[in-house]
Amino acid sequence: MKITAVETLRLKRHATLIWVRLHTDEGLTGLGESWFGTAAIEADVHDRIAPAILGQDPSRIEHLHAAMRPYVGFYGTSTEIRALSAADVALWDIAGKVSGRPLCDLLGGRTRDRVRLYNTCAGPDYVSQSSDVRPGNFGLGGSGDTAGTRYEDLTGFMERPAEVAAELLDMGIGAMKIWPFDFAEGAADGVGISVADLKRGLKPFEEIRAAHGDRMRLKAELHGIWGLGAAKTICRALEPIGMDWVEDPIWMDRIQDLRELMEATAAPLAGGETLGGLGQIRELIELGGIATPIIDVTWGGGITFARKAAGLAEAAARPIAFHDCSGPVTLAVSTHLALAAPNIVEQEFTRAFYYGWYHRLVTQLPPIENGMITVPDGPGLGLELAEGLERAEDAISIVTRL
Repeated sequence: MKITAVETLRLKRHATLIWVRLHTDEGLTGLGESWFGTAAIEADVHDRIAPAILGQDPSRIEHLHAAMRPYVGFYGTSTEIRALSAADVALWDIAGKVSGRPLCDLLGGRTRDRVRLYNTCAGPDYVSQSSDVRPGNFGLGGSGDTAGTRYEDLTGFMERPAEVAAELLDMGIGAMKIWPFDFAEGAADGVGISVADLKRGLKPFEEIRAAHGDRMRLKAELHGIWGLGAAKTICRALEPIGMDWVEDPIWMDRIQDLRELMEATAAPLAGGETLGGLGQIRELIELGGIATPIIDVTWGGGITFARKAAGLAEAAARPIAFHDCSGPVTLAVSTHLALAAPNIVEQEFTRAFYYGWYHRLVTQLPPIENGMITVPDGPGLGLELAEGLERAEDAISIVTRL
């Protein structure tokens, strides 16, 4: 079998998402995905990735992963690594289809049949138009697409947090992640947070605890926007809440600051989705002492990277978590990995995305029942892009052929 064409597809309505399809001379295709900076990813896929893999045997995944790996100065979660990630997932999808087995069965087999979920409390339009993760791009104004407005969880956690928590508990979901501190005045530069903004940011957590006790596990997302001093203040203020974790409390490549923060607070720290490559994950665990490393499969290096990163965490007796606040393929591939890896506690999802628009883009989604998720039926990822998506009016489709 040989790779005969490399295709990219993106939609203006979901401007932060891009898909890569690899076509073979035996009629099989593999599907991958990445997100943020999609025009740059598109260019790298066709200018750099396609020449490296066209005409090659798609079963040589480790070999092709190395061939797609950029020069040393372009690591982390750069455009080049995100392009590689999407192509790598597509290669694994082909491997599953060749074997006729779900992807998780190629990764050592299932350690469980399903894994519990936690909800990231975004709304349906969250960071949908650009890669700017700031309140102005949180989609609070709405796009006019009402499909996901039932789950406008970002406005929800700010205005009625106990009610959102009750809805999730009714769905069988016992953990939620929120980010009220992003709206503090000091978030603009991260140098410091006022007492008033600190109290305002704590309020949603306190209301959920008062209404539901320990039934709901709480995670705080800080998005890496705070300096060390402010992060210490916020983490210490969250300690009495009994946090599940505090995520990305500072920029996660500031390893020495991360170690100092870890030693200054009893709140468990998590993070790392903006890091990529095994070297950065090793430093995050060994030098940073992070309690729960988080990786994004379609940002950090694909499945080839993710399964090794999970092994690094397992060797350090750490759980690992897979990030998903992006697209349906990322959720599917993360779920396959979550079923296979022994050190996964739960899988992230965003119910506003899942129930709002994911189903329009793919043939089927990972099934969810009573707060648990499993993989779709079928070989490989178990899903394809929706029929005719490349012919949509807002589609940008490019194919490079052998």
